[in-house]
Amino acid sequence: MSTAPLDLAGIDDLLSEDEKTVRATVRQLCDERIDPYVADWFEQGALPDVRGLAKELGSLGLLGMHLTGYGCAGMSATDYGLACLELEASDSGIRSLVSVQGSLAMFAIWRWGSQEHKSEWLPRMAAGEAIGCFGLTEPDAGSDPGSMRTRARRVAGDGSDWVLDGRKMWITNSSVADVAVVWAQSDEGVRGFVVPTDTPGFSAPEIKHKQSLRASVTGEIVLDDVRLPASAAFAEVRGLKGPLSCLNEARYGIVWGAMGAARSSLEAALDYANQRVQFGKPISAFQLTQHKLVEMNVEYTKGMLLALHLGRRKDAGTLRPEQVSLGKLNNVREALDICRTARTIMGANGISLEYPVIRHMNNLESVLTYEGTVEMHTLVLGQAMTGHAAFR
Repeated sequence: MSTAPLDLAGIDDLLSEDEKTVRATVRQLCDERIDPYVADWFEQGALPDVRGLAKELGSLGLLGMHLTGYGCAGMSATDYGLACLELEASDSGIRSLVSVQGSLAMFAIWRWGSQEHKSEWLPRMAAGEAIGCFGLTEPDAGSDPGSMRTRARRVAGDGSDWVLDGRKMWITNSSVADVAVVWAQSDEGVRGFVVPTDTPGFSAPEIKHKQSLRASVTGEIVLDDVRLPASAAFAEVRGLKGPLSCLNEARYGIVWGAMGAARSSLEAALDYANQRVQFGKPISAFQLTQHKLVEMNVEYTKGMLLALHLGRRKDAGTLRPEQVSLGKLNNVREALDICRTARTIMGANGISLEYPVIRHMNNLESVLTYEGTVEMHTLVLGQAMTGHAAFR
């Protein structure tokens, strides 16, 4: 289907030909490799051959694509956003795979790791030959990462090695990862560690029975006397600055990705409304249905303009964290509303996995919460407006 009925504002005119090529390349991959199968993956609650898929994504330069050096593609933030848009138009779980790999695990190593960390892991991760995960969230520490219980302590004696104990929860890629970036409390504040997953004492049981992000690998990280050399720690960063800098990267991708899920649902609803005949004419010819379609398109258009604006700011080096919070808060919330409205147009058929709408709707319930809840991003924006931190 042509995107013209959805691009009433002519946003495509704001993209360069190279940016359109990036978008088309990712869309072709999704059309061929993901869309024919993703509904079955979702229904099964599994992502078969995740390593094969990671290598295909890596072969297109999509893993850590906005990073430079070490085999990374070095593309623009806007290019990365357009890739996230197309990936999540297929499924949020696929975008999460790419986002966690590139914007969390790889970015953490690229930004805070030693030369040895970068040389050892980034080329393989960029190629999809090694998979990473990011261990911050805990069973009792989500929005308040400063209260994490995972501990890192120096080994008694020479004091060079570290020992990690604790548990992380809701970690994308954990049970298939080769390397984990783990954040832990220490006597020196919050520290980050590069942890090969074959280290003794490390385990990552998969989380089952999800009704959202089912085409995504989600698990725990359990650390039981995991002993690491001193070189495993990030030397240049202390406190929450490290993990929060990574989250900001991932949130930026969500700003775009959520609009992909919204577009897919809006397309499905428009196609359905044009084909579904009731009372002698397509339901798209009724005023109430057109009102729903127009309202969805208006919010989608505003979300796309916001994503593109933030992308241009990020490329210019002027993007601020509260602006990312604005984008994440608005775009996920509006995308979820678009999916819900699309479902009402499609009636009972809207809950069938023959259509993408209920899958996107369920996925976005998770996206609404992860990488910062509505409440937390609201308070970030409130502080930016008033100068008062209302988190406590």
